[in-house]
Amino acid sequence: MHRHTEPQWDLSIGPDTVRLFILKAKAIGAALGDTHADGSEHEVEFDGDGHDNHHHDGLAEEEVENLTGEELRELIEDLNIDEKAELIALAWIGRGDYSASEWGDTLAAARERVNRRSTHYLLGMPHLAEWLEEGLEAIGA
Repeated sequence: MHRHTEPQWDLSIGPDTVRLFILKAKAIGAALGDTHADGSEHEVEFDGDGHDNHHHDGLAEEEVENLTGEELRELIEDLNIDEKAELIALAWIGRGDYSASEWGDTLAAARERVNRRSTHYLLGMPHLAEWLEEGLEAIGA
């Protein structure tokens, strides 16, 4: 008989808030994936006449990505220390550094990691959205 027990993880940050971060991070990743997929975003091809074939729409092309990135940055900055630690811990669990059963140790290590650069650290994770998603799933949130 499988008994449903209350999760041992009492999160300060709501799972819905984490899911909002996941959506924002996915939007950023999708925007980067579209423009940087081939790894040659700085290459410009020239035709025989020496004209630039790259058509750039200026800020209109950049605004959505930057706005989403800035929104996510501000959302993370607004978190308190416990919420930032939990976000880092969820990412670590999702990345496979720790298991869900090690939540206490993971959270303790994440609390030691929280500082002024925590937002930069989180946004520097290449698969932040996926790792947060997997972390939430692992703890059953």
